[in-house]
Amino acid sequence: MNAVRVSQPNQPLEFVEVDAPEPADGHVRIAVEACGICHSDSLTVAGVYPGISYPRTPGHEVAGTIESVGPNTDPFAVGDRVGVGWHGGHCGHCDRCRRGDFITCRKLQMPGIAYDGGYAQYMDAPIVALARVPEALTAAEAAPLMCAGITTFNALRHSGAGPGDVVAILGIGGLGHLGVQFAAKMGFETVAIARGADKEPFARELGAHHYVDSEASNVAAELRKLGGARVVLATATNAKAMAATVGGLGIDGVLLIVGAAQDPLQLQTAMMIGGRQGVRAWPSGTCVDSEDTMRFAVLTGVRTRIELAPLASAREAYDRMLSGAARFRMVLTM
Repeated sequence: MNAVRVSQPNQPLEFVEVDAPEPADGHVRIAVEACGICHSDSLTVAGVYPGISYPRTPGHEVAGTIESVGPNTDPFAVGDRVGVGWHGGHCGHCDRCRRGDFITCRKLQMPGIAYDGGYAQYMDAPIVALARVPEALTAAEAAPLMCAGITTFNALRHSGAGPGDVVAILGIGGLGHLGVQFAAKMGFETVAIARGADKEPFARELGAHHYVDSEASNVAAELRKLGGARVVLATATNAKAMAATVGGLGIDGVLLIVGAAQDPLQLQTAMMIGGRQGVRAWPSGTCVDSEDTMRFAVLTGVRTRIELAPLASAREAYDRMLSGAARFRMVLTM
């Protein structure tokens, strides 16, 4: 099969021919039809995640069809449309797994990190990681929902916000443009925060009720005018931009982080105490959460804005994602 892999950390992505995987007990071989390119793939390319064995094929936004199965794969069968996201398997016996909280498994397996991911024509995956893909979604539409979609959807539905609450989405890029759609469809009074007045028409097209240009306005003050935000979903990977929203939180408001910033987050905590405000972060979710995300997207019309690229152009597509030029998710097709 054709695949794209990293031979060593910080080396360019290589387009290679390798043996297709043979599924083991409890595993299936997926004929990959689409794989999203996520910023977290840089953990593999740069080698910053501990314990990665090389060469390694990145990719954890996978959608395709089961092509063959190993023993004990019931209820999945050849021909099923499935996806795989950040949760690619769990140990089943650590303290977190014993509580049924598989996404925080102490030995969580991520495709493209623990084992070869979806930048390939075929991929081996355990059945505990498989999400069923609805017929209403194409593979290219489903793939980014396996990470960007589930992350924003799952964070918002567990945020504590209710219909009518003010919910702000910081950033309207690859994650944020989905966050705005999900927030609006969930019935929140949705505020999009981004840099530049030129992004306002797109934010409103996505469903935002309000738009705040962070270059021209005091973000916290604008949120206070709306009564304060119950939740600020931080999708932009900028700690300074995150901190600038905290003064706009309402009583019991929460800064909910899903975009990983490399610089420290600096906060003025005195006012946070009086408002019972907090800072939380949210990971992704399990395969069942991915299924919930896709069903909600089908029900409400939420869709990812994508740019398609062939597998052979993975290096260029990855560079386009990393530069921030992609509008809004790069998706490889096989």
